[in-house]
Amino acid sequence: MKVHPAAPNAPYDGTALIADPIHEYISFTVPYATSGRTEQTEKDLIDSPWVQRLRYISQLQSARWVYPSAEHSRFVHSLGTMHVASRFARHLYPFLAQTVRHVPSANYVEELLRVTALVHDIGHGPFCHFFDENFLEEWGLTHERLGQIIIREHLGPIIRKIRRSPTGPFAAGETLDPDQIAHLILKDKSKDHSRMPEWLQFLQPVISGSYTGDNLDYVLRDSYMCGVAVGPVDLTRLIHYTLITHKGFTIHKTGLPALQMFLNTRMYLYSNVYYHRTTRAIDIHLREIFGDTMRLIFPHDPRKNMEAYRSLTDWSLMEEVRGWGKARHATKRRLGAEWARILGRDVKWKMAYTTVLKEKGQERGMDFPSRDQFEQLIRKELPAHLRQIPFKVDMAPLDPRPDPKDQRGIPLYVYDHGTGTVSTEPLEEFLDLLPTRLVQFRLFALSHQQDAALSRAAATVLNKAPSGLTTHI
Repeated sequence: MKVHPAAPNAPYDGTALIADPIHEYISFTVPYATSGRTEQTEKDLIDSPWVQRLRYISQLQSARWVYPSAEHSRFVHSLGTMHVASRFARHLYPFLAQTVRHVPSANYVEELLRVTALVHDIGHGPFCHFFDENFLEEWGLTHERLGQIIIREHLGPIIRKIRRSPTGPFAAGETLDPDQIAHLILKDKSKDHSRMPEWLQFLQPVISGSYTGDNLDYVLRDSYMCGVAVGPVDLTRLIHYTLITHKGFTIHKTGLPALQMFLNTRMYLYSNVYYHRTTRAIDIHLREIFGDTMRLIFPHDPRKNMEAYRSLTDWSLMEEVRGWGKARHATKRRLGAEWARILGRDVKWKMAYTTVLKEKGQERGMDFPSRDQFEQLIRKELPAHLRQIPFKVDMAPLDPRPDPKDQRGIPLYVYDHGTGTVSTEPLEEFLDLLPTRLVQFRLFALSHQQDAALSRAAATVLNKAPSGLTTHI
């Protein structure tokens, strides 16, 4: 396809703006006025059925029943992630070009990261991460694996025809590769044996790392949309002090305080929004009925029925189950009654006990007992006449610290301008300023009548916790 030269009335021709409450304006490419609308641009990708589908998938799953204003979607988050990734790309390109050989043009790299960020959540189903854990795992899938299929097989024809970023056209002969984009969205590379160029691997942390286009946008966006007061997130400073060195993705030591602020802010958001007690109570209720619901609504391996999967969203699922209360089918009626409670915000499970489990020192990956194991131990500590009461154990993990020994092979390095060295050692010292790995431990019961007994039993069990684990009651 012929690449249109830079238009004399740029930036008004070939780009457009989306108003956004977080980033003010997000630019995206549209066909040049003289192209006869034949040019493929970001507009075609944004307007595609798969990306538009994200309008009907809530960003915050169950938390929207706790924070009434949190009605934003994965679609707007994806646009914001694209914008932040674009800022990273423009800043990092000079470092990348100095560090790695055979790097494509700056505009190509920018657009590759923009498109990757735009489609990073493309495989999500209704209730997002909850859907992964309670449906996709049964098929050995994650939303990222489904996203790779969508990128390669359904969005690939559009992606391959895009020839410019908002900054300008690619170099002659450059074509976006959907395989590279599919590679970047996968956080766990253990099963991905793709052979990708070195320069691409250096950019992976922009999509999945300690601070990324993804989590920088969702922390800012989710806190704003929930109306939750959080600490500052200095997006500009974090990007400014990020660089690429011969070892990989690196933060200048001067930028560590900005990283600390961001990680603490993100942790606050997890504690108070994503892992809010009512959010978790609703998830427990959902878990009881979700498997049976999906066996009726979508009893398929999504890989074998992608067109049907495209229509499976929060909206379609909730409208389907809303009518089950009067169904002839007994299972549907039973499930419909439970869904009516959830959709009516009649919270079934009440919190009876809460504490925080904390790993001592800087240990990671401690093998905590499972929810079921804790439940068995707590039942044994209850008075005999209460051992059959229904209750649920919930464990929500919190880990605000970047891992200097990242098992995915993409650690965060620190550049020490005083010594001129690049290593993970300053990061390990920096970790002392952040909380260690935490687990919010809660018990939920059907009423508050036995809160005292459940609390005493839980405290007794947790005081016998394995070494390396402390509790904060």
